[in-house]
Amino acid sequence: MTDLDKILADMVTAARDAGALTLSHFKRFRDLEIGVKGPGDFVSDADRESEQMIRKHLLTRYPGWSLTGEEFPPVDGENQDYRFLVDPIDGTTNFLNGQHYTITIALLRGRETLCGLVYNPVSDEMFTAVLGGGAYLNGERLQVSRSTDIAMMCVGTGLPTPNLSLYPGAYARLDAIRAPIGAVRIVGSAANSCAYVACGRLTGYFEETGFVDTAAGLLMVTEAGGVVTDWWGRGPDHYEATGAMIVANAATHAYLLEKLKDVPPKNP
Repeated sequence: MTDLDKILADMVTAARDAGALTLSHFKRFRDLEIGVKGPGDFVSDADRESEQMIRKHLLTRYPGWSLTGEEFPPVDGENQDYRFLVDPIDGTTNFLNGQHYTITIALLRGRETLCGLVYNPVSDEMFTAVLGGGAYLNGERLQVSRSTDIAMMCVGTGLPTPNLSLYPGAYARLDAIRAPIGAVRIVGSAANSCAYVACGRLTGYFEETGFVDTAAGLLMVTEAGGVVTDWWGRGPDHYEATGAMIVANAATHAYLLEKLKDVPPKNP
């Protein structure tokens, strides 16, 4: 077994360095130049510089390994068994509007996520997880919320533009879950939403989003005692391909499955 603690420590260093870099841009967010990748999908120089920094740091220490990021073509090294997944700024729209964002890095061996992190540079919160070793926030062990009361559920989600959504009807789904629960929150970062489930700030989260954004966060949730499936209770073969995922404690997961079951599934 590769020394995951050492690799995670290198990932943490890369994320902290990228956090310092992105914060220097974040402090002048009103003056940033913004590019558009697609409808509702933005990019800035900070995204690109952050990914370049992380790539250089990790691939220098692990030459021959592979890496997939959000802003540049993937690096397919000689060793494709080990692959880093990097989202250099998850929540770019938040970032561009002076709101909290995250940097997320995961390490995969084949299709298995071995370790990962979600770093919020604004709050200096470092969420980490190692397969079989638990999930942590700044060194403190995490556990998902134990709440089973529907009236106390706090559920995160997002509202995609129609052009970005494989599954139409986001507002109808939001209306379907909203009435009996305590609150719905849009955090604006899929990675941060998963981290919030892992530490109990959200009892659950559902969205249609990318695996690069969420690989580390999904590991955190399962290591903190939570449940991860697609909207129909199916495993990673489905939610990694479609992006339609439920991430929650057991009670909230059951509630969301019941409310989302009428959405026609699209097989990957």
